[in-house]
Amino acid sequence: MEVNKLILGDNLEILKSIESDTIDLIYLDPPFFSNRNYEVIWGDEGEVRSFQDRWSGGIDHYIAWLNERVKQMHRILKPTGSIFLHCDWHANAYIRVMILDRIFGENNFRNEIVWKRTDFKRTATTKMTINNDIIYYYVKSTKFTYNQQFHKIILPTGSKGYDTFPLDFSLGKIGYIYEYKGYTPGGKGWRIPIEKMEEMDNDNLLVFGKTIRWKRTGERENPLSTTWDDIPNIRATAKERIGYPTQKPEILLERIIKCASNEGDIILDPFVGGGTTIAVAERLNRKWIGIDQSVQAVKVTELRLHKLNDGNLFGSPFTVQLHKYDYDTLRYGDAFEFESWIVQQFGGTSNTKQRGDFGLDGKMPDDTPIQVKRSDGVGRNVIDNFFAAIQRNDKKLFDKNVSEQKPVGYIIAFTFGKGAIQEVARLKNQENIIIKLVAVEDIVPIAKKPTLTVSINELSRDEKGVCEIEFIAAGQSEAGIEFYSWDFEHDSEKGFRASVIIDKSGSQTAKFKAGQHNIAVKVVDNDGLESIEVIKLKVNGKIERT
Repeated sequence: MEVNKLILGDNLEILKSIESDTIDLIYLDPPFFSNRNYEVIWGDEGEVRSFQDRWSGGIDHYIAWLNERVKQMHRILKPTGSIFLHCDWHANAYIRVMILDRIFGENNFRNEIVWKRTDFKRTATTKMTINNDIIYYYVKSTKFTYNQQFHKIILPTGSKGYDTFPLDFSLGKIGYIYEYKGYTPGGKGWRIPIEKMEEMDNDNLLVFGKTIRWKRTGERENPLSTTWDDIPNIRATAKERIGYPTQKPEILLERIIKCASNEGDIILDPFVGGGTTIAVAERLNRKWIGIDQSVQAVKVTELRLHKLNDGNLFGSPFTVQLHKYDYDTLRYGDAFEFESWIVQQFGGTSNTKQRGDFGLDGKMPDDTPIQVKRSDGVGRNVIDNFFAAIQRNDKKLFDKNVSEQKPVGYIIAFTFGKGAIQEVARLKNQENIIIKLVAVEDIVPIAKKPTLTVSINELSRDEKGVCEIEFIAAGQSEAGIEFYSWDFEHDSEKGFRASVIIDKSGSQTAKFKAGQHNIAVKVVDNDGLESIEVIKLKVNGKIERT
């Protein structure tokens, strides 16, 4: 199974394609059952379509929509795996009783976690303000991964500046029995040995009253409970903020991932959203798979991962699977990689020898040969050479396919010229020999990446020569432009590292001191294809675009 992969598409269909018992941990934050248009955050076609599908009926339809996805999640979880489902008050009762209890079983329910946000809008006037979400934690079997987590608490100081805790047992336990400075534990026992008591006394950490108490100040760690009241929402000034309205804090996902997985485990998020799960999984050395219907969710997560791995030599490589593939990348990239990939996409097995193979690049499951030509307008000569090669390669198979009126071979190319098409027709009509011509776009969807132009305007200049410059980006695509991203300190060796991840307008202003500056802007269209323009500026007495 390929991991470290972002996939654009319907998560139900993608979940169905994942093998059973392969995922260690699933976190999902599906759209809440609020039936409000503010759920549509990115606003691209995929997200809007998913929203409309989900709301073609009421609560019954919503539960059915989520239920069939959770069934697939249960199937692909390892027996030791866990699932955390994030929801709110609109449907949490339905989700637990009608989905999770039925699919995972009541006995595999572990916890109902209450995330009490430490900052929230106090808007309710006729009822109490809601300031929490619910996260349901279920496991697949009685043997599961669990790493106890702790959280820091600030001890109350009181009027004396400290808190106290008794050092003797108040209930039936028997601890250490000894007298210390006239104090005895009354037969119940001290919690600590005398050596520790003396050490704490020397450190002025004891309070003597009716009994001996421990003087406590500052912070301490407590085992994690089901009320998480120490994690705030993402604030406007937070470094991790990317502009996604329902973005979850990284510490929330860090706690979940550390609790229910180990390094090297596979984490799945079928509703990627702002990409927090994926970013944290990558940072914690987990493998991951992320799925979303929204092209913007996938592309923003991709940008976030690039920024996370900036300067990290050990950052994991990852792939992005879109609805459509960029023609230029396929047409002009590495030839051998393309041949191997397109053969596999066609359902065949690629040839790894590359020598003594008569120029053939792969074969179908029945061994019928495949040739790949990474070009347009393939001509008659290719048909002639292929016709001779497949007979030399396996004359017995060739004759068998001819007698059974099956294709004797397949040629894959971007387009075919008139001569090639005519020769294939002649072979079929006059000699009953079938050679199939297959266009790349008949195997995988292809689109042209967007075009991009950028103009600049000087807005102001101060006495120190610092210029404020306006950048206006204009992208063109048949699919429609989704958003722009900007890298104002672009380094060609490091690649694109977004300073501004989401820009819907294509307009930005920035200030520059005298000197040479490289600025890069990326445009992303509705198919997820992208183009980058690098602007090299020389700021001196005037602005020059070099």
